[in-house]
Amino acid sequence: MTHPRFFGYGSLVNLSTHSYPEARKSSLKGWRRVWRHTPLREQAFLSIEPHEATTLLGVTADVPNADWNALDEREEGYARHDVTHLVAEPRPTAVYVVKDEHFSTYDRNHPILLSYLDVVVQGYLQQFGPMGAEHLFETTENWAPIFDDRANPLYPRAQKLSEEERAIVDDHLRQL
Repeated sequence: MTHPRFFGYGSLVNLSTHSYPEARKSSLKGWRRVWRHTPLREQAFLSIEPHEATTLLGVTADVPNADWNALDEREEGYARHDVTHLVAEPRPTAVYVVKDEHFSTYDRNHPILLSYLDVVVQGYLQQFGPMGAEHLFETTENWAPIFDDRANPLYPRAQKLSEEERAIVDDHLRQL
């Protein structure tokens, strides 16, 4: 049986944050990452938006038996979009995008949680090496202030980073 897949471009790239099977590197044509501010929560969401000139690196993984319920719950506030024709592999694939009705204008009061960003960067380092972290920062727009919650992570899937991983995150943030 062939299971549908999802394309992960943020925390789902970090395989320590989920147990979906058959996870592997992939790419998505015509989209870029963007930090979104919404009234749903105090922190910024990482989302994507159409952008013809960009191809995102990420991962795809199976959604066994097309049971999207757990993933839909994890990605609350996002809508699933079919991107089968835009991913590197010819299998039914969906991606999560912050729902249009949840967009709000840029708001400095919706910071990016450093614990969330750490998880995303760690995933890119694990999957693609230092070039993956560079790709993440180069293909992401609408950066907001960073809220340093490393000591007491607010992000529910926070991971422990090595000193080297933390240094890579911090170096890229200084360059923004």
